[in-house]
Amino acid sequence: MEHLINAIYVYCTDFIINLANIFDLSYYEINTLLFCMLYPLLTVGLTAVYLIQLKRLKKIRTERKINH
Repeated sequence: MEHLINAIYVYCTDFIINLANIFDLSYYEINTLLFCMLYPLLTVGLTAVYLIQLKRLKKIRTERKINH
């Protein structure tokens, strides 16, 4: 299990280093963009989409009950 965790860590670190090289930014800048900005925005956005879809589903269910 430890080998798997180390392999994932190395892969993720290499991925961030490669992104930093591609965009000509530092490792810390890419890390900040990903985990302090992008991930929270993605989390809030997907939660909003979920709540909107839940509201739409409830509306559809109530409309079906009224029509039948």
